[in-house]
Amino acid sequence: MQSMRSGCARLLGIGLCAAFLAGCANLASDAKGRDGGTDPSNPNAQQTAAAVTAPSTQALPPRAPDATVVDITTVPLLPRGRLDPDQDARRVDLWARVRTGFGMPDLDDELVRKWEQWYATRPDYVQRMTERGGRYLFHIVEEVQRRGLPTELALLPFIESAFNPQAVSHARASGMWQFMPATGKDFELHQNLFRDDRRDVLASTKAALDYLQQLNKLFDGDWQLSLAAYNWGQGNVQRAVERNRRAGKPTDYASLSMPQETREYVPKLQAVKNIVLQPALFVLNLPPLENHPFFLSVAIERDIDVAVAAQLSGLSLASFQELNPQMNKPVILAAGTPQVLLPYDNANRFLRLLPTWRGAMATWTAWVAPRTLKVAEAARLTGMSEDELRQVNRIPPRMLVKAGSTLLVPRDESITADVAEHIADHGDLALAPESRPLRRVAFKAGKRGDSVAAVARRYRVSTSMVAQWNQVSAGARFKAGQTVVVMLPERNSKGGSGSASKRRASSASSSSLKATGVTRSPTKPSNNRHSKQRATKR
Repeated sequence: MQSMRSGCARLLGIGLCAAFLAGCANLASDAKGRDGGTDPSNPNAQQTAAAVTAPSTQALPPRAPDATVVDITTVPLLPRGRLDPDQDARRVDLWARVRTGFGMPDLDDELVRKWEQWYATRPDYVQRMTERGGRYLFHIVEEVQRRGLPTELALLPFIESAFNPQAVSHARASGMWQFMPATGKDFELHQNLFRDDRRDVLASTKAALDYLQQLNKLFDGDWQLSLAAYNWGQGNVQRAVERNRRAGKPTDYASLSMPQETREYVPKLQAVKNIVLQPALFVLNLPPLENHPFFLSVAIERDIDVAVAAQLSGLSLASFQELNPQMNKPVILAAGTPQVLLPYDNANRFLRLLPTWRGAMATWTAWVAPRTLKVAEAARLTGMSEDELRQVNRIPPRMLVKAGSTLLVPRDESITADVAEHIADHGDLALAPESRPLRRVAFKAGKRGDSVAAVARRYRVSTSMVAQWNQVSAGARFKAGQTVVVMLPERNSKGGSGSASKRRASSASSSSLKATGVTRSPTKPSNNRHSKQRATKR
């Protein structure tokens, strides 16, 4: 094994060698069908994809006793766990494996019949959905059974997204498991300028199963309530259970008052389960699925353009992006995306050709704005045209690029370092509307003086800006009678937003501030608090 490692290291470096060793057994079950279908509970579904399986050492090729160097081009990436020809159908047929792992109590009502009928009358839709799902199903079943969970959970993406990793709901839930942005962050699914892990099959599957296990523990092992909470939100289900408990009513799934979507959620999953159990009963055909992985994961050691990775793997750009859809930009940052997913033959081709590549690996990189800038100025500093910078970074008109924002910019030959991990994981673009020209407003501090922070709050500007305008520290205090300067937007000639500036400028109490050059008003600006609504769906 040591000789194998040394051979890999000489060709690809330590990072890719580790990828090769893990990749020999590290298989991925992921890809996206171009046709996402239309699920009636998710009518606005769009598209995406990606996945990788956990490493195993079972299938590593044995070390030759006298070997000193192993050429990576001659050692194939092996699938994890070769299938024994004598294995029974349960181990060879993935559908059979799914069926034998069912463990949830069955639901039998009119809503189940409704969804059985819906699917039975749409055989083309079922065919597309199951064929697409077959690319990911092995990985999900592996993860479900590794955790000791019922395999009905592996069917959940059928009703969430029609097994489309690029599905996006009208409420901004995204990916195969339909995570909302906030819940995705709770489960460590990064969403930034460069990638959205809600669309990553491996990451989102782990997050979804973590969440479902958490819910199942919360609801004392009741999977029907757990699934209702996955769809409606755990707080809503808890309150519905408590209402029934106080009223002396049953607290099971069928007895709770809930939105119609949630009412039909478990029956819909039951309908899919029934179809998987007996497809002929519904005059449907499930595509044959073998019980082994569909993809391999290949490690990425350096930043690389998506187009270059596609070329090295022998895939079209569209096909590569369908297998690795979590990428938001035309470059893969190694610090944030340590692997890509490729079919078996393409993975071997990628590893074989990567050391021979002589062109630029990455022609894009990240640039952090040193201060708040107009787009034209940011374009000048990065050597781009304003139109190109706007297009690549999706910057709308009349917006400023805020200080600390990350922008995607061309990478020239002088840049040798890849994008740092903290930028790859957290880099984002923050914009602010272009404001009107500022006017200088001066007033004198009152008898008790005033702090920089208090002035900043009063005029709704940052403490650092007030300090900068007055050439003092952010923690300083203005003495009684001292002149204080703030910069406020010019008044609109028709009033409107200019009156808001007027109210801010006159919000100081006459007992503490003596204004000069500003029309006073006795009305202090409102200090309303804006509450944030928590999404009830993932």
